[in-house]
Amino acid sequence: MSRVHDALRRAEQTGAIPPPVPRGSLEAMGMPGAAVLDQGLDVRGLLELVKEVPFRVATDSLLIDVTRPHEAPMEEFRMLRTRLNHMKSLQPIHSVVVTSASPAEGKSLSAANLALAQAHLAGNMTLLADFDFRRPIVHTLFGIDRTPGITDYLLGKVPLHEAMRRVAGTNLYLMPAGEAVINPLELLNLREVKQLIDRLPQLFNWMVLDTPPLLFAADASLLSTLCHGTLLVVRIGHTTIDSVTRAMQSLCNNNVLGIVVNGARRGELYSKYTYYHSYYTPKENGDDEDVEELPVEAEQPGEGE
Repeated sequence: MSRVHDALRRAEQTGAIPPPVPRGSLEAMGMPGAAVLDQGLDVRGLLELVKEVPFRVATDSLLIDVTRPHEAPMEEFRMLRTRLNHMKSLQPIHSVVVTSASPAEGKSLSAANLALAQAHLAGNMTLLADFDFRRPIVHTLFGIDRTPGITDYLLGKVPLHEAMRRVAGTNLYLMPAGEAVINPLELLNLREVKQLIDRLPQLFNWMVLDTPPLLFAADASLLSTLCHGTLLVVRIGHTTIDSVTRAMQSLCNNNVLGIVVNGARRGELYSKYTYYHSYYTPKENGDDEDVEELPVEAEQPGEGE
């Protein structure tokens, strides 16, 4: 454990302000000094400073609608949420990397929908962080600005609360990727990244990280060593067994929590069972004593990135 991390732990116990983080690594990269978690700021009061944004998503974004809980996509992500929350009851899990073997397998959409499902629980503060600095998409899914975001914070350009947004009326917080950088992997190797991921679970029950594909960049493998678990997203008809095998082998830590299957069609997923939700159709004469219970078949989960 690094001396910086030890100092942060001591500061939490004593209430002291942690010393500045050495920034030699940044200077060697020709970058300005990076920010540490806001010095002297009560971490519990930080969220009160976060800007609130309206919940607006594009009609073709395929994000789940938490106001329609009986639809199949919402039901599937609630099942995923339930399994993860059960794992959390058995072992400490607060931060999860969501990645895939290759592009276009739906990992960003899966990360966003998992975060939405987690945030739907009362009091379940959830952060969705876009650590895919190469092809960020979280800001597009939720209709917010890409900057300021994570890279702006790490480069010392904005305080932490300005790199976040709170989705109005929800427990969901967003950290977009921030301005484009030419060396994302070098930025992710900074100790400030580890410090950020270590400290944010004090504020959030769940921290969901969207990351680049495993076979196209080392970013996800690095971030998986800093987080409690990894979810691998595969797409039916797209992901090969060979790519999944190589993706698993590329991970430095054996902390894969499970595989999320994306892009299932109705016949592939629901051929053997159907969800039934009841609604009642009163008779024309207004008599409610005899009502008909009608099955409503769940629709197919959303597909795509």
